[in-house]
Amino acid sequence: MQKSDLLKNLQEIVGNERISTSTAELYCYSCDASQIRGMPDFVLRPASTEQVSKIVRLANENEIPVTPRGAGTGLAGGAVPVEGGIVLDMSSMNRIMEMDLDNLQVTIEPGIVQEKLNEALEPYGFFFPPDPGSSAMCTLGGLIANNGSGMRSVKYGTTRNYVLGLEIVLADGTVINTGSKTSKSVAGYSLTDLFVGSEGTLGVITKATLKVRALPKERSVLLASFDNPELAGKAVVKVLSSGIVPSACEILDRNIIEAINTYDPHVGLPKAGAIIMFEVDGTENSVREGIEMIKDVCSSLATSIRAASDKTERDEIWAARRLVGAAVSRLDPLRTRVYVGEDIGVPLKELPGMLHKVGEISKEFNLPIMTYGHIGDGNLHTGMCIDVLDETDWDKLNKAADKIHRTAISIGGTVTAEHGVGSARAEYMGLELGKGLDVMILIKNALDPKGILNPGKMGV
Repeated sequence: MQKSDLLKNLQEIVGNERISTSTAELYCYSCDASQIRGMPDFVLRPASTEQVSKIVRLANENEIPVTPRGAGTGLAGGAVPVEGGIVLDMSSMNRIMEMDLDNLQVTIEPGIVQEKLNEALEPYGFFFPPDPGSSAMCTLGGLIANNGSGMRSVKYGTTRNYVLGLEIVLADGTVINTGSKTSKSVAGYSLTDLFVGSEGTLGVITKATLKVRALPKERSVLLASFDNPELAGKAVVKVLSSGIVPSACEILDRNIIEAINTYDPHVGLPKAGAIIMFEVDGTENSVREGIEMIKDVCSSLATSIRAASDKTERDEIWAARRLVGAAVSRLDPLRTRVYVGEDIGVPLKELPGMLHKVGEISKEFNLPIMTYGHIGDGNLHTGMCIDVLDETDWDKLNKAADKIHRTAISIGGTVTAEHGVGSARAEYMGLELGKGLDVMILIKNALDPKGILNPGKMGV
């Protein structure tokens, strides 16, 4: 089909106001927060499942790539149209369809922003626990497609743990529903789990039913300082092994602490080799008991331990943690943060060794690496900044990232714990998954035989 004819057909489906073809508008959809780039031919903003189905069916008939997209906050090129074609901007489908709080669940469209859902739930005393750093921007469709998580996954789990069912448009335009509104079901294959984390390569999410939880009555934060990241890692293993389950457990290394304090001197984080932020939530008594237990467990390893005295101080500590993204590049204004090799996950007992290895890699390539992240579930973000105009810096960055990835895999870890595979980490799927990747490719070929759905992603 000629491009002009295709455009006419697409306009008939969504209308002129929901399609973009100008170079300037297309360019806005050519990237996410990663280094991956790809220019679409069309951008469509569907308003209903019916429109999505018609678009995908037309694309399949003409073998045109379709890349679903939420807010574009991804860090691995997952929403970048690396083979051109159609970008499906799902942000217009942003309604809360149903709040069935007696059943502890809500049904939503994929374009709603995560934070907006929690703002709607809060007056009723509920919340959706997954808490990514981009919660003020990311859409729930994108969060589901990447199985995102964030700071509270150590206690509450990842997005996968909260998806009861999905409405999916398959590659031929067929609409299916997976899962059910019950808390558990063993009827057939777990198709919901198959699509969660599939990054739009198997189908387009048009609706989701999600579990929600009651808001905890109380929450407090403890700040523990250590001489180095390895000791901090040992403390985390010791805390979790003692039976304490903090609602969040975050690490900030010396470089990140300095960056945050430079970015906002009023924060005043203690100078240390590393800091662990432990959050405990629940009833007033359980929170008090949990904080005291963590103090006792960490006392032999930490140089100082301080618990937030009130809600204001607690919120200030978390506000400091959320400054990481903005602060990372502040230590050297000539360097820019590049999201490569930044999302490894390792088994808990391997945390001290992995943190030590990151330090060695930093010295080997003379490349500052700022380590932070959700250490309570083994997820470390190794932030690197370079002079993007210096080819030597790019070479060092890519070699350091490769070593970080391969080290994580060698000790039973993963190259991505929450940010997704996309195009950025596709090359490591065979190494990490082995013959499991062959099974993924079989599933991809069965559901999308023409390969139109988000091609060039996940190694499939």
